[in-house]
Amino acid sequence: MELDPLLLSRFQFAFVVSFHAIFPVFTIGLASYIAFLETLAFRTGNPLWTQLSKFWVQVFAVVFGMGVVSGIVMSFQFGTNWSNFSYASANFIGPLLSYEVVTAFFLEAGFLGVLLFGRNRVPPGVHLFAACMVALGTFISAFWILSANSWLHTPQGTELRDGVFHVTSWTESIFSPSFPYRFTHMAIASFLTGSFVVAGVSAWYLLLGREVEANRKALSMCLWMILFLAPAQAVVGDLHGLNTFKHQPMKVAAMEGNWDTDVGVPLLLFALPDRDLQANRFEIGIPRLGSMLLTHTWDGEVPGLREIDVEQQPPVWIVFFAFRIMVGMGLLMIAFGLAGLWLRRGQRCYQTRWFLQGLRFMSITPFIAVTAGWIVTEVGRAPWIVYETFSHEQGITPSLTGGMALFTLIGYVLVYAAIFGAGLYYLFGVLQTGITVEEEDLSDQADQAERPMRPFSATHVRFEHEEH
Repeated sequence: MELDPLLLSRFQFAFVVSFHAIFPVFTIGLASYIAFLETLAFRTGNPLWTQLSKFWVQVFAVVFGMGVVSGIVMSFQFGTNWSNFSYASANFIGPLLSYEVVTAFFLEAGFLGVLLFGRNRVPPGVHLFAACMVALGTFISAFWILSANSWLHTPQGTELRDGVFHVTSWTESIFSPSFPYRFTHMAIASFLTGSFVVAGVSAWYLLLGREVEANRKALSMCLWMILFLAPAQAVVGDLHGLNTFKHQPMKVAAMEGNWDTDVGVPLLLFALPDRDLQANRFEIGIPRLGSMLLTHTWDGEVPGLREIDVEQQPPVWIVFFAFRIMVGMGLLMIAFGLAGLWLRRGQRCYQTRWFLQGLRFMSITPFIAVTAGWIVTEVGRAPWIVYETFSHEQGITPSLTGGMALFTLIGYVLVYAAIFGAGLYYLFGVLQTGITVEEEDLSDQADQAERPMRPFSATHVRFEHEEH
C-alpha cells in the first residue's frame, strides 16, 4: 500500500497541535490565577494566599516546560512537511512568530525565573510584578499566535502574487475579521481551564481532608469564576459562530450537518453524516431552530455543503461530532457552575461528595472541549490552509514521501510520549505533596505584614501536611 504524504502530514500536524494546545490554554489561565493570589498575599499579608501561590507555581512550572518543549518541536514541521506554505506565507507568518518570541516568550522566560526562585530573595513588590508579567506574557503570546491562525481562516490585508503572499495592510492582516472572536473565545477557555483544574484539585484535597481552609478558599474563587465565565463562553461562542457563518459558511454547514441550502432548517442534535451519500443517514433535530440560531429568523436561509464540489468539502463527520462534544462539555460546565451556586447555601459545596467527585472529573473537560474546538476549527477549514486561497496540496513539501512523513510522525509520537510521561510524573509528585508550610515562611510573612501602607490580618494560618 502506497503511503500518502499529504494525509500523513495533515495527521501529524493535527496530532502535534492538539497535544501542544492543551498546555498554553492551561498556563494562560493558571498564570492569571497565580498573579491574583500574589496580589492578595501582597495586600493582606495572609500566608494562606502565599502558600496557595507557591503550590500552583510548582504546577505552572511543570506545565509551562511541557508546553515550551512541545511548541518548539511543533515548529519543525513547517520546514519538513510544509515548506511550500512556509515560503508562500513567510512575509506575514514569519514576522508574527518573531514578534511572539520577542514580545512574549522573552518576557515570560525572564520573569518566570524571578517568580520561581525570587521569593524571599527580591522585595515582595518585585515578586508580584514578576507574576503579573508572566501572566501578561501568556496573553501576548496568545495574541500573536491567534492572529496568525485567524488570518488562515479569514485572510485579508494580503495578496497572493506568483505563489507568495505579500502584505498590503498590517493592520487588516493582524486584525482579521475572525480574530476578536477567536481571541476572546480562547481567553475565556483559558480561564475556565484554570478554574476547573484548580477546582478539581481543591475538591480532591477536601475529600481527603487536607489543608481544608486553603482549599475551601481556592474552590470558592473557582466556583464564582465558573458561574460567570461558562455562560459567557456560550455567548461568545454564539457570536463566533455567527462570524464563522458569515466568512466560512461551509464550515458551519459541516458543523450542522446541513447538505442542502434551505430555509427553516432544523437544529440537529444527532445525525450520521455520510459524505459519499451527500446526506445524513439518520438524524434527530428540532425543526427550524438551526435557522433561528444562525440567522436569527425562523425562516432564514442556511447554505448546504452540496453548493461546493465534494473535493472541497471538509470531513463532515469529524467536524459534526467534534462540535457536539465541545458544546456538550460547555453545557456540563454551566451545569456545575449553577450547582455550585445552589450548594453554597449552608456551605454544602465544600462537603457534598457527589459534587466534589464531579469536580474532579470536570477538571479534564476543558481540555476535551479545547481539543474538540481546535478540531472543528482546523478540520472545518479543509482542504484549505489559507481559506479559499491556498490549499493543503499547494503547501506540502514537494520532495516529501509517505515513508518520510510516517517516520517523522512516529518520531513525534515517541518524543511527545516521553514529554507527557515525564511531565505527568513530576506533576503527580507535586499534587501528592500538596500545600506545605515551613516555619521560615510564616516568619517571613509576619515580617512583611508589619510593614506600613498595607492592610494586615494578624491571624496566621498554618497548614499541616497529613499523610493519607
